[in-house]
Amino acid sequence: MACPSSRIGASMPTLQQFEKDDGILIVDHGSRRTQSNAMIHSFVDLFKQKTGHSNVEPAHMELASPTIKEAFDKCISQGASRVIVAPYFLSPGRHWDKDIPELAAEAAKEHQNVSYIVTAPIGLHDLMVDIMQDRINHCLSHAAGKIPGCDMCEGTGRCKAISV
Repeated sequence: MACPSSRIGASMPTLQQFEKDDGILIVDHGSRRTQSNAMIHSFVDLFKQKTGHSNVEPAHMELASPTIKEAFDKCISQGASRVIVAPYFLSPGRHWDKDIPELAAEAAKEHQNVSYIVTAPIGLHDLMVDIMQDRINHCLSHAAGKIPGCDMCEGTGRCKAISV
């Protein structure tokens, strides 16, 4: 089932928004690949730019730094009184259900007057269809030689038609 906020145009209550004194952690899995880890940093920069919220930090659940604890501490040092831990995952699973909440709870232990919340992963959302369609159209246009490749697959040899 899609998240209620994804029902564009549906009658629903006013949604709560993050506040100026909130810290936001955007958490991915973490990887041994530098290129994969760099993506969350780029996403955080884009998030800050589009929302105007400055206390947003990238965090990796494992395998790389900054960790959830490091990013949590950084949000607090920048004045956060609440930390919002937002998983950069498409689906719920063990990491969302167990691992990230445990890591967030551990990070919060040193900050007694700070609350935190672990939000749902991205999941099903109407806008995901637009994103997928945009990605498919871009790759098809690149494969047809009409536009250059994107940063995601530049130099990988991907986005080309393969005949079998």
